[in-house]
Amino acid sequence: MWKELFCLVAFAAILYAPSTGLAGPSYLGSAQDFAVLGYAGVTNAHPGTDPSTQVYGYLGVTPSLSVTGFYPDGTVSGGATNIHINDAVAIAALADATTAKTNLGLLGPGTLLAADLVGLTLAPGVYTVPAGTTNLVGTLTLDGTGNADELWVFQMSSTLITSPGSVVNVINAGSGAGVYWQVGSSATLDIDTTFAGNILALASVSLNPRAEILCGRAFARTGSVTLIDNLISNNNTVENFNHSSRLDFGSYGFSGGSATPIPEPSTILLLGLGGIATAFIRGRRKA
Repeated sequence: MWKELFCLVAFAAILYAPSTGLAGPSYLGSAQDFAVLGYAGVTNAHPGTDPSTQVYGYLGVTPSLSVTGFYPDGTVSGGATNIHINDAVAIAALADATTAKTNLGLLGPGTLLAADLVGLTLAPGVYTVPAGTTNLVGTLTLDGTGNADELWVFQMSSTLITSPGSVVNVINAGSGAGVYWQVGSSATLDIDTTFAGNILALASVSLNPRAEILCGRAFARTGSVTLIDNLISNNNTVENFNHSSRLDFGSYGFSGGSATPIPEPSTILLLGLGGIATAFIRGRRKA
């Protein structure tokens, strides 16, 4: 009888094991609450008298204490305490962003692409982008093929650089979709770029005038984030800055899943089998 029970549980564990696909909860942990996060500082470098930088989501820095150019030169909204300067919240977020980088790296190099992603339409997956002078000089389309919870991960060996007017579109996806840009050094979004996804740069992140991340985040893990008249939202279902024509569906800022992941049916089934096994063992002991 013991042998039969063991075989039943083992077989069920194999048959109903959780999917190893790329869809799933957010990799960001507490960093999901942030739209901008820097290590050495965050600067809004607006040059004139009519500031237009708007950040929806927390803005933070740690261990630096440098946040400049906000209030009145730029606005941060989306929470009771929107700016976190080397406090416990910012420290935890940077640690979680570093953990996210590690965990995303474990997904492997994936499919090798050319350095310039212009004109491509990519299904969900993991992609390696080799070093190049520029990574996007036009439009890149990420097609979720109707699955609401798909994931794209771009492993950038060096820099992420866009040309003026470049666009990243996400189509046929949903609120659980994830888009991550793992950048080996620094990221620069040139003027009028419309970007999507979460930039996790080892060094710095710079957004030139009017560059937008309408659904995503800008994180610099060892450097600074520099903004100039930009729009960044980590939740474009709540705040999309009146860009109603955008086809983004990432209500969690393309971080992949909700803040509180729900166990998959397979997990619930295994828990139930565990309960059955426990009851069986107790019954045998009583007998």
